[in-house]
Amino acid sequence: MALTLVLNGHEHMLDGLEDGAALGHVIVELGLKADRVAVEHNGAVVRRGSWDSVHVKQGDKLEVVHFVGGGCDEA
Repeated sequence: MALTLVLNGHEHMLDGLEDGAALGHVIVELGLKADRVAVEHNGAVVRRGSWDSVHVKQGDKLEVVHFVGGGCDEA
């Protein structure tokens, strides 16, 4: 059975995970780099060090912010 979550306001199905999967596994399954994202789980910000102890269930809500570096070249 797949794990279905609400990811950034949209329903998202993860075929490789089941109900109760660790948040860290969800981040890996989404193909995100752990050092470049911040995660809110059901309205609470989750510290990266807690991702493996936080378990997600069917219908849980995740907000994921991906940090992007860059700048502009001004001559």
